[in-house]
Amino acid sequence: MKVSIIGTTGYGGVELLRILNQHPVFQIHSIHSTRGEIPIWEEYPHLYGILNERIQVIDFDQIGEESDLVFLATPSGVSRKLVKELANKDVKIIDLSGDHRLQNSLDYSQWYKLEPAEDVVVDQAVYGLSEWNEHDIESASLIANPGCYATAALLGLGPVAKEELIEPDTIIIDGKSGTSGAGKSLTKGSLYAEVNENFKIYKVNEHQHTPEIEQQLRSWNKHTKPITFSTHLLPITRGIMTTIYARLKTNWSTEQLLELYRETYNKHPFIRIRPLGNFPAVKEVAGSNYCDIGLHVDERTGRVTIVSVIDNLMKGAAGQAVQNANILYGLDQTSGLDFMPLYP
Repeated sequence: MKVSIIGTTGYGGVELLRILNQHPVFQIHSIHSTRGEIPIWEEYPHLYGILNERIQVIDFDQIGEESDLVFLATPSGVSRKLVKELANKDVKIIDLSGDHRLQNSLDYSQWYKLEPAEDVVVDQAVYGLSEWNEHDIESASLIANPGCYATAALLGLGPVAKEELIEPDTIIIDGKSGTSGAGKSLTKGSLYAEVNENFKIYKVNEHQHTPEIEQQLRSWNKHTKPITFSTHLLPITRGIMTTIYARLKTNWSTEQLLELYRETYNKHPFIRIRPLGNFPAVKEVAGSNYCDIGLHVDERTGRVTIVSVIDNLMKGAAGQAVQNANILYGLDQTSGLDFMPLYP
C-alpha cells in the first residue's frame, strides 16, 4: 500500500515517518513539503542512514496516480487547500490538521480565525476518534484526525457521557501539554528560557479544541452544555494530561465506574484502564499510541475525577492517524503501532 505524506518537516510528519518506516503494509512512497528538495535527514539528522527519501515538491497529479493514501501533516488553513486539490484524485486522505473536524463553518472561523473549508467537503469528512467512530472510518474517503487535547479529553469522558451519567453542565477539563504540541514554529512562548522551570496557562477559554470536544459530546448526549476547558504548558517535550471533573447524576462508586470503563474499552487495545487507586502519568505512555485512564469518585461532593494521558504526537496525532489508516484498510489496529512506551 503506497503512502504519501505532505508536511514531513513538522513534528507530526516526522512521527509518521517513524511509524510508517516499520509498518508491515504501508510503504512510504513519497514525502512532500513546500520547502526545497533536500534529503529528509538534512532536516532531521537522526534519520541519517535510515531514510534516504528526498523531500519533493507537491505534485498532485503524481500523488494521485502513484499513491493509495495521503497523510496531511500540515497546519490548519493549509490542509483545506490541499484536500481541494486532491478531491478528484483516486486517493484516501487523513488530515491531521483541524480544517475538517468542525461541522459548523462558523465555529471554525470563530475559533481558528481562518477561512473554513467548503461545507460539501466537511460534510464528507469522518471524525477519526478511533475507538468511537470505527464503523464510519471503515468507509471514509476523508478522515479528520482529532486534536491532541480533544483525543485525551474525549477518551476520558466517553463512557460517562455516552451513558449520560454526568450532569451535562458541570464538565471541567484541565489540560496540560508538552512543548511539541506547539509545533516547530519559533515563538517567544516556546523559547527554552520561557519554558524551562516554568508552568503557565495559555489560550484561556479560547483554545480551538473546545468546539471539537463539545461537538463530540453532543453526539453522545444532545443535552451537553458548553464546557470549561483550560490549557497549560508543561516544561516537557511530549505528553498530555487531562484532568476532568463532572458531577454524577446518581451515586456510582469508583469500582462501578471502573467496571464500566473496562467493559467499554475491552476490545480496544490502546486504551488501558488503571486499577482502583492507580493513576497514570505522561511518561508512562511516551512514544506510544496508548491512552491510559484512571478515575475516582468523590462521594463527599458527588463528582468524578478522570485522568487521561496520551503522547500528543502519537495518540494525539500521528499514532491515531496510522490507527485510523489501519481501520480504513481492514488491518489489525495495532499494525505498525505495537511497541512499548519509552521509559524512563
